[in-house]
Formats: sequence, C-alpha cells, structure tokens
Amino acid sequence: MNEVVDILIIGGGPSGAAIAWSLAETKMRILCLEQGEWPNSDQFPSTGMDWEGRQQSDFSINPNVRKNSADYPINDDDSPIKIANFNGVGGGTVLYAGHFPRLLPSDFRVRSLDGVAEDWPITYKSLEPFYAHNDRIMGISGLAGDPAYPAKDQILPPVPMGKTGRMFGKAMNKLGWHWWPSDAAILTEEYEGRAPCINLGQCLSGCAQGAKGTADLAYWPEAVRARVEVRTGCRVSRIDTREDGMASGAYYFDKDGNEVFQPAEIVVVACNGIGTPRLLLNSASEKFPNGLANSSGLVGKNLMLHPYAKIWGQVDEELDGHKGPPVCLWSMQFYETDKNRGFDRGYSYQFVRGQGPARTAIDGLSAGQIPWGQDHHQAFRNAFGRSAGLVSICEDLPELTNTVTLDPEMTDGNGIPAPKITYRISENTQQMLDHSIARGTEILEAAGARNITSQSPLPYAGWHLLGTARMGTDPQKSVVNEWGRSHDIKNLFIADGSVFVTSGGVNPTSTIQAISLYVADQIKTRIYDLFD
Repeated sequence: MNEVVDILIIGGGPSGAAIAWSLAETKMRILCLEQGEWPNSDQFPSTGMDWEGRQQSDFSINPNVRKNSADYPINDDDSPIKIANFNGVGGGTVLYAGHFPRLLPSDFRVRSLDGVAEDWPITYKSLEPFYAHNDRIMGISGLAGDPAYPAKDQILPPVPMGKTGRMFGKAMNKLGWHWWPSDAAILTEEYEGRAPCINLGQCLSGCAQGAKGTADLAYWPEAVRARVEVRTGCRVSRIDTREDGMASGAYYFDKDGNEVFQPAEIVVVACNGIGTPRLLLNSASEKFPNGLANSSGLVGKNLMLHPYAKIWGQVDEELDGHKGPPVCLWSMQFYETDKNRGFDRGYSYQFVRGQGPARTAIDGLSAGQIPWGQDHHQAFRNAFGRSAGLVSICEDLPELTNTVTLDPEMTDGNGIPAPKITYRISENTQQMLDHSIARGTEILEAAGARNITSQSPLPYAGWHLLGTARMGTDPQKSVVNEWGRSHDIKNLFIADGSVFVTSGGVNPTSTIQAISLYVADQIKTRIYDLFD
C-alpha cells in the first residue's frame, strides 16, 4: 500500500490542475492520479501535413474513435450528441478551441429571473475574483469593455479579427445586434515564457506552438515545482470509505495493470461530468449501495451537453481560410430570455473562420455543393478560403431523464464498467436551435453570403459535460454543498463541470476552473473545521 497523502486529486485536467495549483501553497502532500500521460507537442497533428486525417483517428475528439490506451469507452448510442473528451494531463484543454467566455450574472439566477431550473448557491460575484485569477494564469486575450459583461481586465490584446471577423462585424452592425471580439486562451504576445500564436490554425488537434492556454502548460508546471506529484497512467476504479463513512482513499490500476490502494485524508474528484458520476457510481458499497455521495439520487442525473447549431455560407471575397484561431467574435444578442421568442433562456453565437481543405471538401460534398465530375474543382475553389459561418451554443436546461449510468456490459481495459449516456433534446432547446438557425441565416445574408446551409444539432460536439453532481444547499436536491463538499462524505470534494446547476449558453472551461479555484479557497479558509 502507498503512503498516505493529505489530498488526493483524481483527474489532471483543467479543474484538477487549478485546484492542485491553488492547494499547493498549503504545503500539504498532494497527489494527482491521472489515467493518461503528459501531452507531447512533437506528436501533435499540427506538426504534419496529415493533421485533418489524424483529427479523425488518433486525435479524434471522440474517445470511441480515438481508442487510446488512456481512453475508456462511452456508450452514447442513446444520444443524438456524441461525447467528446481528451484523457491526459491537461484534459479537454489539449484539444479545445481556446474560446473562453465566462457565464453571465443571470446564469446563476435562472429560477429567480425566468422561473426555470434552479438558482445556483453562488453568484457571479462569488466567482469574479477566481475568474480574474484564472484569466491571468491561462493567459487570456480579449478586449475590455464588452457591454454584455460586468467590467473585467484585459490581460492580452484580442486575437486579430481578420477578414472573417471584419465581415461579420459589419453584418452585425447592419442588423444592430451585439458582437464583440472573443476572449480566447490563445496568446497574442509572449507571456510567462510561452510563445505567441503563429496561426497554425489547428487548435482543435493540439497546439504545437504552445500558444494555447492548456492546463498542462499554464497550471501544472508551477504546481509540480511546488511539489505536487502527478502520477500518470493510473486509472482510478473506486473510492473507498471507512466505517465512519469518510473517504479513506482510492483504488487505481497502475501502468502494469496492478490494482493499488492510495490512502488519503481528503479526496477531490475532478473527472468531468461523465467521469465523475461514473466513478461515484462505481464506488457503490454495502454502506452506499446506490453509489458514493448519492443519497439524493442525483449522481449522474441532469446531464447537460450544450446542443450546437452550425450555419455556414460562401462569399465572393477571399477570407482567412483555416489559418489562425478558429473563433474570432461572439454575440450575446439572444442570450437572455425573451418570452416573445417562445422559449426560456437563450444562446450565444461564435463566429468561426474557414475550414481545412479536407473538411471543406467533405462538408461541401455532404451539402451537395461540391459535386463529383467536371464542376468539382471549380466548386471546391468557390468554397475553400471563401467560406465561414457561426455556431450557436444553446443553454441546455437540466432534465432528470438525461443521465449518466453504468453500462451493464461494456467495460474499459481494466474491466471497470463504462458510462452509458441517455440524452434527449428538449422541446425548449429545439425551439432555441431553430431560432438560432433563422437568425444565423439572416446574419450570413447580411454578410452577403450564398449557398447557406445549416446543421442541428451537431452530432460530434458533446464537449461540455455538465450537471451530473450539482451543487446546492439542500442535500435532497444536490450532491455537493455550495463550496464543493459532498453532503454525504465530509472529506470528499468535487471540482469540475458536474457541479454546474445550469449550463448557461457559453463554453464552460473558464467557469469550471474558476469553481475549482473557489473550492480550493474554501478548503484553505475552512481548514480547521473542514469536516464539521
């Protein structure tokens, strides 16, 4: 058996990294168990010409396609949206686009404002200092003054709008709708020893330049220097408990397939909205027959995925193509509830540059715009470098019927039951998607686009894994309290997207990391009566 550690963190992704970094100043002995390995930027697809092909194989965002040794299978047959993730140090930030919005203040008060779902037990104001701290560590580029948000500091200049951004800015001005240069975890200047973006344009398959703010580059090096240990290739199978009901540590399979017990005084779970409920449900015991921390019955329920719609078109002028950060602008024009639209809550837009040559050809073929035969080359030239569009990211309200459970048959390489996803798009969300396609089409028309197409929901876009171990003050209606501690197990904390009460309509990484820093701060502040 290994020596006992003070704090055991399970998961080395963006939330695990942030909480480890913050807790390191306590000088306690901290260990992080991560099932994957450290990313090697020399092996990223962006170092080769076959990067688009590798996005569909060993660097696919879908673990069921990727099938790396660190991945576990996910049964998502009963969901129109397939799950995306990355298992390794840095987690999903290794393959994300770096789009980095915060939730808006209204997102924390949806019950009070709109009579739907539940209010969060914390507010935007509670997280504001942790958002700001996280921005500085990740190295966020952006432009201060966005009227959609409370005032916040600019760390680095925004990513260039480029021809695509200027075209959409003019279109939005014509319509009189809100837009603003995006906050991005992409360095526009040298920052903290990291080099700036050189427009490789392949953020979604790993940034070989190191300009993208990923947890393995922004947080972990400093945490490791502060003597936090990261033990890779270690897949946790279950959390164990003592007779008094407190967590005693966790069992994991090491690189050689040996099952090892790691004792700990405090256990922090940071495995995302799929991995965390999977681990808690796999930790069922005689004392906790329905899974750990599950007296409310809510572990694995209320899964939220952020359905996307994509609206795309072609223009006459040559644009930026696929080079550069993929997202250049956002709009919160339709973010807040307007009952006249026929649905509650709303969505944001992300304005996206063009696609690579292979993706342009595949999508053009699917849309019937790039035919085989004598017109093939001309149709491709009309699309490649002359296409752009936007995606809507819709607020996904919590539903008890959208769940993560354990598959009765499927297991990972260590024989641990795999997660099974059951998910439906609600009528409210469908109306939101339809509305966003109609308004998105107007935007493209205002930009002078032709051959406008749309797709909804995007099937391989289940990036945002939220809500399956929600926070709250009532143990009957939540899994963890308002500072991330399990209602049932007083030395068990959760610090990832699973604690979200509602999803908002923006990418969640900024908020996930702010919550992790907030939970760490609560642990440090309450250290003398943490288990009371």
